[in-house]
Amino acid sequence: MNTSIVIADDHPIMLRGLSSFLTSKGFNIIGSAEDGNTAYNLIVKLKPEIAILDIRMPHKTGLEIAEACKKNNLPTKIIIITFDKEEELYDQAKEFNVYGYILKEFAVEEIETCIEHALNNKPYFSEEIAQYLKYSTNHKPAEIELLTKTELKIVKLISETKTSNDIAQELSISIRTVDKHRSNIVAKLNLDNKPTSLSIWANNNREHL
Repeated sequence: MNTSIVIADDHPIMLRGLSSFLTSKGFNIIGSAEDGNTAYNLIVKLKPEIAILDIRMPHKTGLEIAEACKKNNLPTKIIIITFDKEEELYDQAKEFNVYGYILKEFAVEEIETCIEHALNNKPYFSEEIAQYLKYSTNHKPAEIELLTKTELKIVKLISETKTSNDIAQELSISIRTVDKHRSNIVAKLNLDNKPTSLSIWANNNREHL
């Protein structure tokens, strides 16, 4: 097998445990680190096939290392281990070409499968994370993603039964600008032009705003 791996985690017990487990499975652990700068320097110097990184470490996070590797075209495939389930971090991981994103509590059960996927150029993300994100977003309407931050604010205020005049005052913009935003929102959400359509939609989707 002999896949070359660098491991980084600022918790020494986790670091030793994972290193010992992977060594026992025939992987070649060529470096380990307890902070992000050391981890990144090891990746640059040793060019391991795989780097398994804790998401939160001193000096550089696992995602910052992944971003630097992508920017500098380093060939090492990054696997992130984390307790975090935030959607934003998961999205960043995908953006920075992270090949694996697994929860620490399932690291030992999933790490071999994750490494195998990465070596075959197939990303592996913990099913637990996917389930959590599906549950936490609670079927958020896809069209919400089309709205700008200002448009989302306006829809939220509409859901609070604020008038165009109220919204104009709250956001310090003209009523005409509010009306222009409203018509853009109606078009993006593919609503009909009845005066109440947007209010009904905003009210029905209040929990996602």
